[in-house]
Amino acid sequence: MAEAMKKAFVTGHPIKHSRSPMIHGHWLAEHGIDGSYRAIDVAPENFADFLASLQANGYRGGNVTIPHKEAAFTGVARRDHAADEIGAVNTLWLEDGTLWGGNTDGHGFAANLDDYAPDWASNGPAVVLGAGGAARAVIHAMKTRGLKDIRIVNRTLARALELRDRFGAGVSAHELAATAELLRDAGLLVNTTALGMQGNEGLPADPRGLPADPALLPDHAVVNDIVYVPLETPLLAAARGRGLKTVDGLGMLLNQAVPGFERWFGVRPKVTAALRALIVADLAPKP
Repeated sequence: MAEAMKKAFVTGHPIKHSRSPMIHGHWLAEHGIDGSYRAIDVAPENFADFLASLQANGYRGGNVTIPHKEAAFTGVARRDHAADEIGAVNTLWLEDGTLWGGNTDGHGFAANLDDYAPDWASNGPAVVLGAGGAARAVIHAMKTRGLKDIRIVNRTLARALELRDRFGAGVSAHELAATAELLRDAGLLVNTTALGMQGNEGLPADPRGLPADPALLPDHAVVNDIVYVPLETPLLAAARGRGLKTVDGLGMLLNQAVPGFERWFGVRPKVTAALRALIVADLAPKP
């Protein structure tokens, strides 16, 4: 008897913008796997019922994106260490009938920097701009890699203090006014805010749309923006103009998809130049 098609998904609300079906579809074709990966729009009030229906509908698991990551965290039966540390779930899988939740965003962040700035974890103090869910994943990855001085800067200090308390030793919280001083000896600057994203290019007080000024960084610093639309944000353009090493956010998206694909389809895929080029072409403005 033939094995049933292996099925996975990505769910969010809305979800039509997601590039995950393109990423996983590329890997399914590359490895000749009889499988499917589709985008499913689920409203928040229907999310619990959606989770309960996965096994009956033949799904092996899937990805979870905004606004369901926190609901998935409480809705699964078991969680991996990364999900517990970050406080959100972006990957689901069924194991012996039990629904598990994990978080691969930190893996995606670290793997992206490994590819384009291999010495990032030993480059000196890190400054993280923003204190939302993405910042939690980034700080988790930094602590896992052994960074001892992680400085969170956020418009609302209370949010940064929450993350400081969550992650403990080596993590500090700061107001925006402290940014310039914090950058002077930083070896890594990571923007996790939406500032610089297409449609959110900047504030009237900052016509360049920069969440921080890379001119203040030392020459050896690496600058990463987890935004990938546009691929080169104003922050990255300014850092490149300053002569600093820059890393865009697309690799985080691509690498965070790897562990889930392996769980659902049994093959660990690679993030290749061909896959990146496929997504870059899709990101290009349409006529």
